[in-house]
Amino acid sequence: MSLFFAPALRTRTFAPRTFDRSFERFVNDAFSTARRSLNVEQDDKSWTVTLDVPGFAREDLSIGIEGAVVRIESKADAKRQFKAAYELPQDIDVAASEAKLENGVLTLKLGKLVPVSNVAQLQIN
Repeated sequence: MSLFFAPALRTRTFAPRTFDRSFERFVNDAFSTARRSLNVEQDDKSWTVTLDVPGFAREDLSIGIEGAVVRIESKADAKRQFKAAYELPQDIDVAASEAKLENGVLTLKLGKLVPVSNVAQLQIN
């Protein structure tokens, strides 16, 4: 059994990796910055979620709540596009929730839905 060794030569025409790496850094920085702009706090009755959404007006955003998931997205006719979904550990009480947009910061106060017990008592004879 013999081994064949051929050194790889990097030339300018064959080494576009610097572009790839800079693009990867740009994408990673963009997403890590977006993650840092989210803040979640909670108390006994609610969560307070703050999210940076600069450049959006109230009319540009739509907020949907389904169970424990909050979906925030821009409308189709908005100048910029935004889409995010967050899952909380407990279902959200929509009636006890509110949203406010001020100076590019979206603040959601999301009420915690108290689980209803469906336990029925059985009488012992």
